Amino acid sequence: MNSVLETLTKAGVSIWLDDLTRTRITSGNLKELVATHSVRGVTTNPSIFEGAIAGSADAYASQIVDLAQVGADAEHAVRVMTSDDVRSACDVFADVFAQSGGTDGRVSIEVDPRLARNTDATIAEAQELWNLVDRKNVLIKIPATSEGLPAITEVIGRGISVNVTLIFSVDRYVEVMDAYLSGLELAGTRGHDMSSIESVASFFISRVDSAVDSLLADRGGERATALMGQ
Repeated sequence: MNSVLETLTKAGVSIWLDDLTRTRITSGNLKELVATHSVRGVTTNPSIFEGAIAGSADAYASQIVDLAQVGADAEHAVRVMTSDDVRSACDVFADVFAQSGGTDGRVSIEVDPRLARNTDATIAEAQELWNLVDRKNVLIKIPATSEGLPAITEVIGRGISVNVTLIFSVDRYVEVMDAYLSGLELAGTRGHDMSSIESVASFFISRVDSAVDSLLADRGGERATALMGQ
């Protein structure tokens, strides 16, 4: 483990990998990162999977042929392949998940971004992904749009763990927390074990950094340039 990761881990920080490919799983690389670099979870998104499938087509070739033979269209095929990868990753993290009592060892998969403004469709997609992956340590990523907030409440109310993404402000974070707590209340009234529902709030710091860097570039000057990327 490098010194930075070791220091963070000792400070109680859970290191997550922002990348997942089938080759990383089948080669044993992901398992090695868990063992030697204290990686405690993985997050994914459609862009990551696009790069994974395009960059390691051989790893997916036989499954693509099988799906084509049963008449699967491209959208369904991608959903099946990505769900399979997330399920396999969940299995790699099974021991971490068990040893941490469910706090760590999570793998995120995102609902279709095109549904970000459709509450009902987001709920349906989240339920479908939860069923497809079929692992307790999966997190369903839902965007923190105004339409996503009631979806978060309903999905958590179904006993599904959620990773809320696209949070850009403290005000929206407060709304996300309210949605989360309302979801727990709903889950309780429906008889779900609330202790098994873990959720994550993901601030998009990288996007804020990019926006600030653009402003610094426009301002120009030695001081502004020195602050870029910080």
